[in-house]
Formats: sequence, C-alpha cells, structure tokens
Amino acid sequence: MDERMLKAMVAAGAIKNINIIASGARFHIEARTPNGPITAETRKGKVRTWVTLDAAARWVRGLGIGGAHVSLTHWQPGQRELSL
Repeated sequence: MDERMLKAMVAAGAIKNINIIASGARFHIEARTPNGPITAETRKGKVRTWVTLDAAARWVRGLGIGGAHVSLTHWQPGQRELSL
C-alpha cells in the first residue's frame, strides 16, 4: 500500500500499530490493521525500503504515527545487496 493510502488509513483510525523491520542491510514498514498486516509499497507496487533506521522512522512520523516497534532480528548492517 502506498504512502497516500496509509496516511488515509491512519487518519481514519484503521492503523494502530507500525513495525519497522530490518532485513539484511535495509528496513521496511509493516502496518497492522484489523484485517492483517500491510507492507508499505512504492507507487509501482514494490516494497518500499530504507537504508537507515532514522529515515524509516521519519517516514513513519510523517504518516502521523508517533511510535513504532523496531525488529532488528535479521539486521546485517554490513551486508551488500545484489543488483538485479
């Protein structure tokens, strides 16, 4: 779901919980809704990712959410990405 839709869902009160999840050297956002989790996507439909935790946190704050849970279980800061 893109940023515009997530902002609308936050304004409507449908999203109460946000998770910032580390995977490799990048972070992505997962929003919890009553119907299940939703991953933040770009307008083209790809999973939106951030290189730094503070950039992901700023994006969440821009949605209008003041708090988020951070999962660093699969964080590998030195991992390089494959360019496909």
